[in-house]
Amino acid sequence: MANVHLRKLNIKLGGKDIIRDLDLQVEPGEFLVLLGPSGCGKSTLLHSIAGLVDALDGSIEIGGRDMTDADPSERGIGMVFQSYALYPTMTVEANMSFGLRVAGTPKAEIRRRVARAAEMLQLDALLSRKPAQLSGGQRQRVAIGRALVREARVFLFDEPLSNLDAKLRAELRRELKLLHQTLGATMIYVTHDQVEAMTLASRIVVMQAGRIQQVGTPAEVYERPANRFVAGFLGAPAMAFIDGAFDGAGGFRAGALALDLGAPAATGKAGAAVLGVRPEHVTIEPGAALQAEVTLIEPMGNHQVVWLRCGGHQLSSLVHDTRVFQPGQRVGLALDAARVSLFDPGDGRRL
Repeated sequence: MANVHLRKLNIKLGGKDIIRDLDLQVEPGEFLVLLGPSGCGKSTLLHSIAGLVDALDGSIEIGGRDMTDADPSERGIGMVFQSYALYPTMTVEANMSFGLRVAGTPKAEIRRRVARAAEMLQLDALLSRKPAQLSGGQRQRVAIGRALVREARVFLFDEPLSNLDAKLRAELRRELKLLHQTLGATMIYVTHDQVEAMTLASRIVVMQAGRIQQVGTPAEVYERPANRFVAGFLGAPAMAFIDGAFDGAGGFRAGALALDLGAPAATGKAGAAVLGVRPEHVTIEPGAALQAEVTLIEPMGNHQVVWLRCGGHQLSSLVHDTRVFQPGQRVGLALDAARVSLFDPGDGRRL
């Protein structure tokens, strides 16, 4: 395993800035997830680390060596793409060993590496099959195995699960996490799926428009988002945002909605602010001070999402018991003031 260090990286494609002045340190053995919407530059950044996209300026270090201008074959990386890109006329074993054979690796070593990767990915019984005889999940395992046999210092994953159905995505997500625990290798993973990011990452890098918005553990990014973009991108249902005013002494007001945020917020600056509230911090309680109207109920199996209108603002609440609600019903609401967020209405940064 190796570290990856990006310094002042700038990338242009077709004359357009894609990555701008980006700094990032990936620690050895880390599972780092690049998360963001389509077009934010996360795949371009991954391809630049792999040597498939040239940097305009800045540097890329892998394992302490400057690899900015090195060929992909010299970087010691194994890459898994969104498309399986398997050779249809080759067996699973031949697909996995192709790169090693081209590189002139001894046959005994090829057999050892393929057998080890096949065992880890549960492909032992499929080695003689061709891609057309495999399911989508099995094909993606083969693509992962082709990267693993390289015994690379850094593994790069470019949205490898996006072509699979929900059930297969969940299964392979677990397998990837177990694989990382087994190998202890450095892995950098690109996705727009927040569930993949939260469940796989040791750290998440949230990106927007070619820039890093926040870097942190899944818990840090979720509980204390650095800005409104990060707050709104993570969470399902999404965080609710309410425009109002903060009095600088812990009090927030937005029309009929008034909330005492308590001592931690009392040092804040008075003025316009945006309150961010996640569904799990909204509790439906009989006799609570705030009153709301139920507008919609979404049964989710082990819980239900109850959508509410409170003082002209839309909120949602996660209810994990068997209470029955009806649209139009009046209920009491309590907000966990210690866990809400405040954002600047101008630049969106956390207050």
